[in-house]
Parts: sequence; C-alpha cells; structure tokens
Amino acid sequence: MSTGVTCADDVSPTFTDFKLQKGEFKGCSYIMYRINDDKTQIIIDKVGEKGKTYEDFVAELPENDCRYAAVDIAFETDDGRETSKLVLLSWIPDTSKMRPKMLYAGSKETLKATLDGIGIHINANDMADLDFETAIKPTVKKFA
Repeated sequence: MSTGVTCADDVSPTFTDFKLQKGEFKGCSYIMYRINDDKTQIIIDKVGEKGKTYEDFVAELPENDCRYAAVDIAFETDDGRETSKLVLLSWIPDTSKMRPKMLYAGSKETLKATLDGIGIHINANDMADLDFETAIKPTVKKFA
C-alpha cells in the first residue's frame, strides 16, 4: 500500500553512518523515526546517544503514537560470542488512533527501501512485543 509518504533527505546518509558506527553516530544504539506533522515525510525523531540501552529505547517510545526505529541489538550467541544485529522495529500500538496506524503500516515499505542493510523486521503492537528476553532476543538470534 502506498501512502505518498517519502523519506527525508537525511534519513539514508544518517542511517549509513549509524550502520557503520562512524562520526556522530559512533556508539549510538538506535535512531527513532516518525512521520512529520504534514504527513508527507519520514523524519528522524530521536537518536539514542552513546551509552543508551534497549530499555532506554523502549522507555522513549510514545505510549499512544506510532514510530519506526533502527535498533542495534547486542546479544550473546548460543556459542558465547558477543554480536549485534540491526533491526527495523515498527511500533504501532493498539492504543493509537486508526488513521496513524494505517499511515505507518502503509509507509513502512518506503523506510525499509531507504534503510539499506537491515534484514530483520519486527512489528510491535504492545509492550509484550518489545520484551527483550521473550520477544526480541529470540527473533534476532534466528539470524545470528
């Protein structure tokens, strides 16, 4: 479904710096995106500065509004190696209004196409979907 929403010009180059952990994005753990007030572009909402954790990311998600995020998930593999994977997370809570839900669901493909290099996509509709140990980690470990 196409909604006519595009990505802002800075989304792709900032994601590349985040993915490569260079420049001002060295050590960053996530970039949160939202659709602007005109409902025409996906823009950067927040950047998880160095030292921010997955729990900090979850705490910054709005309770009743939608967001996208590129999150660097660090975990230990079954054989004991420390690694991380980039995940595109769509936060479309059940408590948000219908119009934003439809707009975010329909615009996700635009962001996916812009964020080159993310192979793991997770849709979350409530806090249980964001629980690291029971939902996120098992999904990410499948790709380790």
